[in-house]
Amino acid sequence: MTALPQQTTALKRCFPPVVDAGTRVLILGSLPGEASLAQGQYYAHRQNAFWRLVGDVLGENLVHMGYAARLQTLLVHHVGLWDVVAEAKREGSLDSNIRDHAGNDLVGLVESLPKLNVVAFNGGTAERIGLKALGQRGGNHRVVRLPSSSPAHTMPYSEKLRAWQELRIWLAKAR
Repeated sequence: MTALPQQTTALKRCFPPVVDAGTRVLILGSLPGEASLAQGQYYAHRQNAFWRLVGDVLGENLVHMGYAARLQTLLVHHVGLWDVVAEAKREGSLDSNIRDHAGNDLVGLVESLPKLNVVAFNGGTAERIGLKALGQRGGNHRVVRLPSSSPAHTMPYSEKLRAWQELRIWLAKAR
């Protein structure tokens, strides 16, 4: 009898957090997808609406900026970015395929941000894993669930944007 080859899935790891002492809104995704991992950039898949959504919220054309400028613009507007999953096994890019994950130290990050008011989750998987790590109420911070910016989440852009616009309230309070 011939043994079947074992299918192995390499561990996929998140990127470092994009935050500074002025971060007031922290957006947490789940784990970078294949395009993002290949390019070493958050939300690199051209059909992911993240940069368009955040750009529309901030009034900045993030889509047409280089990656470093996008990250700097987030920080200028007091927006931070990270993922709830530090590493996991996953075939492809779908959150539903995340297996054997290790979470990031969300509590440690949140406690290190003295001006943080809001923790926003980009999609249901990020929210589920993130709230488990932070506690159901996100500590002393407002928790916002955003519809996923992923192209796999087929809600029309206008509906996603309407929900993401809630971040404007918290960014206005930051000024």
